[in-house]
Amino acid sequence: MAAKDLFHAAVRRALEKEEWMITNDPLKIEIGGAKLEIDLGAEQILVAERANEKIAVEIKSFLGDSPITDYHAALGQFLNYRLALELT
Repeated sequence: MAAKDLFHAAVRRALEKEEWMITNDPLKIEIGGAKLEIDLGAEQILVAERANEKIAVEIKSFLGDSPITDYHAALGQFLNYRLALELT
């Protein structure tokens, strides 16, 4: 399991304060033998619409030596996670 980001607990608390129910910490997805872990999976019941809204949250701090390197790593993860979620 990957290390949690510096702001992981704060983001989780903020989501819970906004009445999101954390369903996975981390959200694990396996696609074609590749195992991915997104920091949080959450859902919120929308009472007025009577439907579930679900989100996957990847938490990034961008505190490395190079903001450009951090950005490219985050973008790559986003693209991989988006594809994996579409396939599932």
